[in-house]
Amino acid sequence: MLYETDLLIIGAGPVGLFAAFQAGMLKIKCIVVDSLDAIGGQCAMLYPEKPIYDIPAYSMITGNDLINKLYEQIKPFNQTIILNQKILDIISDRDYLVKTQDAIFKTKSIVIATGGGNFTPNRPPLQNIQDFEGKSVFYSVNNVSNFEDKTVVIAGGGDSAVDWAINLACVAKHVYIVHRRDKFRAMQNSLEQLKDLINQNKVEMIVPYQLSSLNGNNGCLESVVVQNLDGEIKTLECDYLLPFFGIAMDHHELSSWNLNMTSDNKYIMVDPSTMEANLHKVFAIGDICQYPGKLKLILTGFAEASLAVHTAFSRINPDTALHFEHSTTKGIPKCNNHSK
Repeated sequence: MLYETDLLIIGAGPVGLFAAFQAGMLKIKCIVVDSLDAIGGQCAMLYPEKPIYDIPAYSMITGNDLINKLYEQIKPFNQTIILNQKILDIISDRDYLVKTQDAIFKTKSIVIATGGGNFTPNRPPLQNIQDFEGKSVFYSVNNVSNFEDKTVVIAGGGDSAVDWAINLACVAKHVYIVHRRDKFRAMQNSLEQLKDLINQNKVEMIVPYQLSSLNGNNGCLESVVVQNLDGEIKTLECDYLLPFFGIAMDHHELSSWNLNMTSDNKYIMVDPSTMEANLHKVFAIGDICQYPGKLKLILTGFAEASLAVHTAFSRINPDTALHFEHSTTKGIPKCNNHSK
């Protein structure tokens, strides 16, 4: 499928979403594309329930709430968001052709907001796990209500495992948390909440155990088999398995785009006054970009998004003067962009 747009934003994390808002404010037709199956990037995948303290005007906000509010902010502009699309190649012509596995995007300008790169969950080494993925085995949670009155096995010992055990205990019938040892790598406040839920019999600890095998039919789990170091086996009847063994992040595909990268090939070098990379009309913002004095903060990424989109407007419309105007007087303009 071919899509045409003025601006393509690669990455639907907080910085990419704010760039879409800025594009809307300037009446730029925009498409946001992401390799994940939900918006939010690291906020949604790594710390959805973790408090964030350095967002202006919020003494504290969770990752999920921040993403929800950013999405609400761009809704009036009906910007197009296309998920489950991994960027495979960029072809430079008069415009850019950006290829994914299912689509081609013809765009006048590009904003790269990919953070740490493509997210790939670390899959547990279970023989038939792919038979259940997307049906009863998930590596992220997009809708808590799907787990209502269900029995859920959560595997892992980090923040994501503990956070979702806490979150799902309120709606699930029962939550097991499986870990190979009795110590968890999570924030102390979260561990105290988990302990309270265990005492209330809303969460059951299965330690020290590891995943061994899965039982079920047609993608629907019936039970998860776990085993400890002594060979002792337990069978946990359940509806869902959520393995949280970390996320591998990479952006090796950038190496073929002729971008000026840092010596370790992890970041795109940009002009901090415009956020433009060495390729004309290609910008990088957020954690993926680098320049002298760079601070890796979400609020820094928001400022970078504003710079990039304002510069992109001038690149897209070289014969149109952009008169800067504050949102307090400008308001929310009426747009005719593509809908989500």
